[in-house]
Amino acid sequence: MPKYSPSPAYRDQAPYKLGVLLVNSGTPDSLTPGGVRNFLRRLLRDRRTIEVSRAIWCWILYFIILPLRPVKVVPKYRRVWTPAGSPLLVISRELGAALEAHLTATRGEPVAVELGMLYSSPSVATGLAALRERGAQHIVVLPLFPQYSGSTTAAAYDQVGKALRDWRFLPELRYVNDYHVDPSYIEALAAEVARQRTAEPLGEHLLFSFHGIPASYCANGDPYERKCQATARAVASRLGLADAAWSVSFQSRVGTARWVGPYTTPTVEALARKGVRYLDVVCPGFAVDCLETIDEIGVEAAEDFHKAGGTKLRYLSALNAAPSHLSALAGIIGRHARQLP
Repeated sequence: MPKYSPSPAYRDQAPYKLGVLLVNSGTPDSLTPGGVRNFLRRLLRDRRTIEVSRAIWCWILYFIILPLRPVKVVPKYRRVWTPAGSPLLVISRELGAALEAHLTATRGEPVAVELGMLYSSPSVATGLAALRERGAQHIVVLPLFPQYSGSTTAAAYDQVGKALRDWRFLPELRYVNDYHVDPSYIEALAAEVARQRTAEPLGEHLLFSFHGIPASYCANGDPYERKCQATARAVASRLGLADAAWSVSFQSRVGTARWVGPYTTPTVEALARKGVRYLDVVCPGFAVDCLETIDEIGVEAAEDFHKAGGTKLRYLSALNAAPSHLSALAGIIGRHARQLP
């Protein structure tokens, strides 16, 4: 017999409180090889992340990646770790708290916002349970992945469905598929890029760097690449940039398989060799800053650019908990909430 979770916080009376579940990818729970290993194990065991034969992949994962990679990755996390923990978790929590206050104030009624991580704590199941205990019976699920991909957004859908499988009373749900060209999101991105670029001498080129995925995923129907391109075009247009003043690349490639390109490291090196001395890089696929933005772009890509002859690579930070980000997300949530009972 299935085990059903009790739901004592539900009340059979209106109005029922709106809840929002923010979903992000995840991060190590501790700055240790064991903490990194547990995170990588959860991430890389997900069939949404790695779409290859389980027998082959599990051998690679358990006998090559997990024994070796955590020790190499810990120093990278150490460079970005804060006194409060991983920046991805810290800023995601800040965003959630600020968004709850913003939504409650603008809607004139209590709105509960909780965070769920796909591959670390707090889990998606924990976030949903917290919303239930706070009385939310109408829930908007907002994966913090502006550009849809089966490897991220669909993984969030999977985990929400799994978490609700044993609930006796199910909430009304609305899923935000993506918001890659939502006008308020594009406006927030463009405004933040413009603000940061005017803080110092304007870079000669603006590079949009997105997290990569294997090219085979897109060949099999994943719309991620074209959605990334659409986001970059929309922001560049809003900023009034000439075609030669911006470009797109994809970062974080691992393994030997072909991934969506062009890759970020060769791109920044090529730009330096072409004579670009000051390069600005923005990562619109990341709602909040994390290892892949702060270290991979702000440190490693900057070093590659300098070695290839460039003077300075400046990473333009993510929207994080900026007021424009709160307004954009609140608008997206509001439109979906109106379609709930």
